[in-house]
Amino acid sequence: MIAVLDTFMAAVGAMLLGSIPFGLLLTRAAGLGDIRAIGSGNIGATNVLRTGNKKVAAATLALDFLKGAVAVWLVSAWFGPHLAPVAAVAAVLGHCHPLWLGFKGGKGVATALGVMLGLGWGVFVAAAVTWLVAARLSRISSVGALSAMVVATGVALVVLPLWSGIAVLAIAAYVFVRHEENIRRLLAGTEPRIGAGK
Repeated sequence: MIAVLDTFMAAVGAMLLGSIPFGLLLTRAAGLGDIRAIGSGNIGATNVLRTGNKKVAAATLALDFLKGAVAVWLVSAWFGPHLAPVAAVAAVLGHCHPLWLGFKGGKGVATALGVMLGLGWGVFVAAAVTWLVAARLSRISSVGALSAMVVATGVALVVLPLWSGIAVLAIAAYVFVRHEENIRRLLAGTEPRIGAGK
């Protein structure tokens, strides 16, 4: 019974932390309006960049990343590392479906990278390097993000404990689902490049 309660509390806590919509809060604080009315309508850093404010976009990226890492670290400290995979999945779901925004949030990439750091720094490094290189070469954010998820999954399944590896696999799969439209545009050759309007 205690184990079930701990799992429930860990999942809810991580989901609530992941639900903090930093992109929306920061753009409003900066006087940029409602980010949901700009570009793709997404609350993530890539869409925030479409406002033209690189500092706010960078802050959004950093905070969305940190909330994922912190969720995993706090759950591990309070409930034990065996519940870190639960926290990882819950934090990403919270970002993608925040309670206070009608469950319409971001695509989960920055938060996914954060939880990967929480689960294992090696997985994070592999994902981050892949993201940066792929995005720089292609100049397309979604190419970097999806490439990072593929590499992270492969590394995680090798170096992390079983359930942590499965958590990364599940997160990566869901990030792909959240990028369904991007994938269609990539196949059609119409996906916008970084910094371009949608």
